[in-house]
Amino acid sequence: MKAVVIDEFGGKEKMRVDEMPAPKPGKGEVQIESAYAGVNPADWKIREGILDKLVKTEFPAILGWDVSGWVSEVGEGVDDFKEGDEVYSYCRKEVVQWGAFAEYVCVSAEHVAKLPKNLSFPEAAGIPLVGLTAWQALFDVAKLSKGQSILIQGGAGGVGSLAIQLAKWAGARVYTTASLRNHQYASELGADKAFDYHEMDIGKLQEEVEPKGFDVVFDCVGGKVFDQCITMVKRGGWLITICKPFIEDAIGQKHGIRTSFVFVRPNGGQLAEISKLFDTGHLRAPHITEYPLEDAAEALEKNREGHTRGKIVLKIK
Repeated sequence: MKAVVIDEFGGKEKMRVDEMPAPKPGKGEVQIESAYAGVNPADWKIREGILDKLVKTEFPAILGWDVSGWVSEVGEGVDDFKEGDEVYSYCRKEVVQWGAFAEYVCVSAEHVAKLPKNLSFPEAAGIPLVGLTAWQALFDVAKLSKGQSILIQGGAGGVGSLAIQLAKWAGARVYTTASLRNHQYASELGADKAFDYHEMDIGKLQEEVEPKGFDVVFDCVGGKVFDQCITMVKRGGWLITICKPFIEDAIGQKHGIRTSFVFVRPNGGQLAEISKLFDTGHLRAPHITEYPLEDAAEALEKNREGHTRGKIVLKIK
């Protein structure tokens, strides 16, 4: 099968498109014939060894954690799926080696969900990692509920695009940061107000819209933005980040807030709940930018720039 492979950590020059043996499903697994694969920041961070302390990589390694396609074979003990089912999955495993940037990928059946009826394969490929990240941050950790306020830093990106919609569905007051060109996009997703992070003093604006601070601040940007977030959370509220793995408990204790780093977990049940929200019209797919599999290196570099609206996906077939 055709796949995007790395043999060692490094830059885009370490990526190659090559023929690899197709994986066979083990007990409890399904083999998925890939239509599209989603591109995420984790992909280039794995390529460069940045996430080596969080996930182990064995070479040669096929990159990619998001897939949409068809069930092509089922392993022993799988009853919920059959060959031909249209599915999607966040297919991270304990070891990075057999990823989604390939014509076939094998995934634990419990991490797979049926494709939402009103999503195309490219749209669906962009959902699992970002959708589950937003779900687990907002609901598993923060327990976001009706009437609360949330600031989503980086609302036009992949995770932010889903977080805005899920927060609005939960009945929260939703604020976000985005470049001026993406304000209309953020509003269409459901944001009550978008702040221009290029020109505005977000801390000062926070005092105007939520004088006591936000119940939840969700950092999808990192760096200096994370430091800015700390003072905008109300006492007892949550600062959640997907960009600072080793967040210190002392930060929260000093400011009287709760802090958490979310490293998304595969969860087919939660993905099925997200599918229902797409089917009922409560969620819409983020903007999609498509690349052929052969241009995976270019796609990862575009993602690395950090200014992509919505999601980048790779066309496998």
